[in-house]
Amino acid sequence: MSEAVALDKVVVFQTQEEEYGVPIQYVVSIEKMQPLTSVPNMPYYMNGVTTIRGDVTPILDSNQVLYKKASEVSDKTRMIVVHTNEFSFGLIVDDAKEIIDIPNDSIQQVGLMSYGQNSYLMGVANLTNRLLTLIDPSKLLQSLDEMREIKQHLK
Repeated sequence: MSEAVALDKVVVFQTQEEEYGVPIQYVVSIEKMQPLTSVPNMPYYMNGVTTIRGDVTPILDSNQVLYKKASEVSDKTRMIVVHTNEFSFGLIVDDAKEIIDIPNDSIQQVGLMSYGQNSYLMGVANLTNRLLTLIDPSKLLQSLDEMREIKQHLK
């Protein structure tokens, strides 16, 4: 588990058939999908920008980030708005399911998570009848090519 992030509660979301969790302290809101404005020459994982609470917010596609597949928007599709120390962004997910408590003793490291491109994975919560992959949004941003440039353009 990442030393910098204490886990108590996480927002659980689904992308593809897998469940993921983001520590609740990063989550600003969960929004219904809304129209996005395309921005030319953005990376494949950025679907565009939208205004959320008066701020222009870049919207990333979790399916593209995690699986290199475009999300299929349905009535369950949500945008989880996340704020890190550097940046706020929205993450399109197939479904935002619930907020749950994660017991620290349920979190396990998986060797593949330390592999370079997966540095944003904090571990797997081994819960009753389900496994939940935990994501650190700050490290997720750092792992994505071209995010520095996007941050500069939005400032």
